[in-house]
Amino acid sequence: MTTPNKSKSAAKTRNERRKAQYRKQLQVALPAQSSKLSYGCDIPNVALEKLTGKLIVLEGADGSGRSTQIRELVDWLEGNGHATVQVGLKRSTLVSEELERAQEGNILSQTTMSLFYATDFADQLENMIIPSLKAGFIVIADRYIYTLMARDLVRGMNPIWVKNLYSIALVPDAVFYLNVSPEHLIQRNLAKTQSLDYWESGMDLGFTRDMFDSFLKYQQLIRKEFLQMKKTYKFHVINGDRPTEEVYEELRTAIDKVISG
Repeated sequence: MTTPNKSKSAAKTRNERRKAQYRKQLQVALPAQSSKLSYGCDIPNVALEKLTGKLIVLEGADGSGRSTQIRELVDWLEGNGHATVQVGLKRSTLVSEELERAQEGNILSQTTMSLFYATDFADQLENMIIPSLKAGFIVIADRYIYTLMARDLVRGMNPIWVKNLYSIALVPDAVFYLNVSPEHLIQRNLAKTQSLDYWESGMDLGFTRDMFDSFLKYQQLIRKEFLQMKKTYKFHVINGDRPTEEVYEELRTAIDKVISG
């Protein structure tokens, strides 16, 4: 007669064998190595040639569908055996909470806000992005320096100053910009949260007291900056007005090519 403990032990052994067999059958295509570059400044104590992972950026305004696409892409990548790490705006353990609180008062000056975000980015670059790339991970950035630069330029900051501020940034392996019309953006934001964000509406710029009109004007200017940066920073512009499934298929096909080199 088989005892309960022996039955559990046998079941555990069979389970481990199935896992081992699955791992043996799983074919994981290692990412093709590519040399990393920065946009200008050398990063102290960082050997760029040792950053063997991939840095993939998804850009787009709130309501463009970035979060949904990233969630699907991470499931696909990890399901195919790739380790992933996600970064984004206001995710630094150093200043993200302070930046969030400062924005709640709607009183940040343009320069202060720019430097706040630059600090948030620099902390993530040093403590998350670079270590993850060195370990061979695929880093998915839910927005990168381009959103920060576009925001600064729309607010009249000096283009040379802005470019120098983010010159420590690594050049991504691929940048995808989800291009969604401001009209669709406002519909999606209202459907999701029933409200519009003060800063994403550009209310600090004083276009108008009407947040709806300000949102449309501000997002049109941001979109214009992105399309102007397209050639310089080699964006892959994706029509984000289409159904989610179509956007995902285009992203997955393009990222698959990036990984395979």
